[in-house]
Amino acid sequence: MSENSMNDTSLTDWKRVDALTDADIDTSDIPPLDDNFFATAELRMPEPKKAITIRLDSDVLDWFKSQGRGYQTRINAVLRMYVDRQTAG
Repeated sequence: MSENSMNDTSLTDWKRVDALTDADIDTSDIPPLDDNFFATAELRMPEPKKAITIRLDSDVLDWFKSQGRGYQTRINAVLRMYVDRQTAG
């Protein structure tokens, strides 16, 4: 991910996407969800987050906040990638 990727403007033609009907969308690569799927499906809820107090450098927090709503989720995602890389192997 580039340093500026969080600031990049989407190149998606959202007006065209919004105008699509269900029939326009190609779902041929998705298997149908039959009765067997629902008979064996399990609902998995994410683990609740823990509220903590953390001390961050002001510029780091300001940068995450400047990316808009969800900055705490993005901080968690960065920490998750770090943990996953450290524990991989």
